[in-house]
Amino acid sequence: MSAGLIWVLVGLAFFGAELLLPGVFLLWIGIAAIGAGVALMAWPEMPFAYTVLLFIGVLAGGIFLGLRLRRITGDRPEVNLPGSAVVGRIGIVTDATGPLLRVRLGDSDWSAEAEEPLAAGDKVEVVGVCGTHLKVRRPGASSTPPAGA
Repeated sequence: MSAGLIWVLVGLAFFGAELLLPGVFLLWIGIAAIGAGVALMAWPEMPFAYTVLLFIGVLAGGIFLGLRLRRITGDRPEVNLPGSAVVGRIGIVTDATGPLLRVRLGDSDWSAEAEEPLAAGDKVEVVGVCGTHLKVRRPGASSTPPAGA
């Protein structure tokens, strides 16, 4: 079995490992190994040191490209962020005596703030989360001021 074929098979094994343990890192190792294997098959007399340098170069380039693309696309899912589950929900103001409101959402109470005065018993809609405080407004209220105001 040729050395180039061994590099390709190792690269395919890394692809398989990436399927079992997703995280994108093993993908770049697999691509680099396949690249080194293809280069070794095209130039069978390539010294081992050049093959390893090619592997490291392709690996570094792939990791750099992957990090760059991730930064550009800003792929940040909002699945487990605290605000993703409460924005848009309707709650009831339970306490409006202090600078912050208390709002009941489901079975829990949250501190909240609103741009307009609210009283206990008012229904509110969650429009955002700022740290541990909810940003709320009256349901159906526009977030922009009316024309001419």
